[in-house]
Amino acid sequence: MKDIDTTDLSWDDWDELQRPAAESVAFDDVVEAAISRRGFLSGIVAYGSGAAVMGSGLLSGTSAEAQTVSRFGFTPIPIQTDGTVHVPDGYSWQALISWGDPLFSDAEPLSQENGVSVGSSDRVFGENTDGMELFVVGARQVIAVNHEYVNTKVNLPASGGETTSADDVLTLQNMQGVTVMEVAEGPDGWGVVVDSDLNRRITHNTPMTIAGPAAGHPLMQTAADPAGTTALGTMNNCGAGKTPWGTYLTCEENFNGYFGSSDPDFELPADYARYGIGKEGRYGYEKFDARFDVSQNPNEPHRFGYIVEIDPSDPTSTPIKHTALGRFKHENAAAVIAPDGRVVVYMGDDERGEFMYKYVSNGVYTPGGPTSALLDDGQLYVAKFNNDLTGQWVALTPEATGMDAAEIAIFSRDAASAVGATTMDRPEWVAVNPVAAEGYCCLTNNRNRGVKPNAGGDDTSANGPNPRNENNYGQIVRWYPSNDDHGTDTLTWDLYVMAGNPTVHDDAYGGSSNVNAGNLFNSPDGMQFDSTGLLWIQTDGNDSNEEGFAGMGNNQMLAGDPATGQIERFLTGPKGSEVTGLTWSADRRTMFVGIQHPGAPFPDGEGMLPRSTIVAVKRDDNAMVG
Repeated sequence: MKDIDTTDLSWDDWDELQRPAAESVAFDDVVEAAISRRGFLSGIVAYGSGAAVMGSGLLSGTSAEAQTVSRFGFTPIPIQTDGTVHVPDGYSWQALISWGDPLFSDAEPLSQENGVSVGSSDRVFGENTDGMELFVVGARQVIAVNHEYVNTKVNLPASGGETTSADDVLTLQNMQGVTVMEVAEGPDGWGVVVDSDLNRRITHNTPMTIAGPAAGHPLMQTAADPAGTTALGTMNNCGAGKTPWGTYLTCEENFNGYFGSSDPDFELPADYARYGIGKEGRYGYEKFDARFDVSQNPNEPHRFGYIVEIDPSDPTSTPIKHTALGRFKHENAAAVIAPDGRVVVYMGDDERGEFMYKYVSNGVYTPGGPTSALLDDGQLYVAKFNNDLTGQWVALTPEATGMDAAEIAIFSRDAASAVGATTMDRPEWVAVNPVAAEGYCCLTNNRNRGVKPNAGGDDTSANGPNPRNENNYGQIVRWYPSNDDHGTDTLTWDLYVMAGNPTVHDDAYGGSSNVNAGNLFNSPDGMQFDSTGLLWIQTDGNDSNEEGFAGMGNNQMLAGDPATGQIERFLTGPKGSEVTGLTWSADRRTMFVGIQHPGAPFPDGEGMLPRSTIVAVKRDDNAMVG
């Protein structure tokens, strides 16, 4: 590994360097032997030795049909391959804030040669924006936004991206985590209210409370925290969510990459393997910060991989890690209230062949009532999708798993494997329709489907919601809870869309019927509903625009109509970027969209550093956007 430049690898590729491929498993040749595009679009998908009829949602979205009932307030745009953002005619965008911009007036300006100074690294907007939500605090508007990871070559230019000192480590730690910032619209557009008393940076060193069944467990205890109830920091914050009571949920994803060992002979604990924790961290934290050296602090990794609750209205509040919601590579958290008042949180574990989860509180939510126990006292479930378009949420209980409550919280992947959950094609963002009882999950892609088992040894042969081997395009699964009750443990499901390229493939890799030459995309990742029930889909995939990805251009944001299946392109990002994170202003007249790791000198132009940025998109007539 030391001979490989890992700074530009995706997290998935980096993981596979740490955890070499397992021996291949036998599987039926799903696509070549059993599926034709014509047969698929007639509603039949064969996989393994069985077959399933995809529901009407998969088949109803032909472009001709959808155009007659379009609810979209824009003219779809073509693909782009350049280095900037594009939106439809009648819309405009501006940069709200970019990596290195000040949150406080005492921050030093960003240097094009040296990036952000260590002294200002927790006083500015962090790097690689991801999930975000907007909150109304009194008469003010506040955005909480994640900073998923850092590009070391940009942050540490003097060393070519190598971590060489404790100051380097602190800079990287401060450039990640979460930003809470007040925003306001003025005559020149939207901007951040610098020095607002609500502005706050939450980093890898911010004190946090550990709550729920794992709090105080011996596996959570360290020399610095012998009680096992207080952690420092939140990391690799990917997607996000919002609670009904107005707090922010930030999700810890690829936490495994931050830990390493200063002792090459240290024997890694057996439980590390399932979560991909090795002897060398991606950023070299372990060389200068003993907390991330597993040979000295073997329990520290157990304290990450959770959902963290932050109160954006109180900058003095302590964030809370809710272990009852499980430990895995959390993508986002979609919270909804069941008819009986219980809180339901849907979650995806973003790794190839991992699972979808749901948490249901034991208590009920009452507006204005106490909320402190709602995310700590409840039942964690994992999804099992049957080939007949039905499914179950299987409770992860001690009786079902052979594990106690704390172990289920800390080793949720093992608990899910124990009950035979359905392996999924990288379950990323989950979204719940606000005007219908249905949920959606982006299954972004999975090149290992049908090739090798997941990290727990579970079979990854093609199955109902994941019907294509070596799936490089991705799909979106949709489910309908029984009796329109998100708290129930049974469901029916279909596929809303299977991304693909019908201009290249004439089989299932061409995609579902609502994919055409005009709306091609791959790797659906971020996802959010607007208040009218339109589904906004963001992509993080191959933007080569070549071979199987020809006609797809840069990563993008599309709008989907759940009722008709119509999907159209609304926004394209700069070359090399991921489009991720979406929220709206309180009056719904502005859409805030995240642009992560642009490959071009965006947004400042030629000769300037590429900067992760939130853009504000408005209609030119100032009408509502979603």
